[in-house]
Amino acid sequence: MAAERTKAEQTYLLKVGRKIRSVRESSGHSQETFAVKCGLDRTYISDVERGERNISLLNLRKIANALKVEVHFLVQ
Repeated sequence: MAAERTKAEQTYLLKVGRKIRSVRESSGHSQETFAVKCGLDRTYISDVERGERNISLLNLRKIANALKVEVHFLVQ
């Protein structure tokens, strides 16, 4: 069983998710078209954007590439 997240961890996941959503929406992609572009499932993208998923580095890289930004831009 996974340990529960601290408030700070949850806040950070939400911050990153909101940044991803903001850039995705600015680029004009729906979650569905964006998920296809990333090679990920739409529900995964939804979970990440809502801060409910602890995203892996490899998936974060896929998302950054699809958004045409550097990974550090999404996590700063």
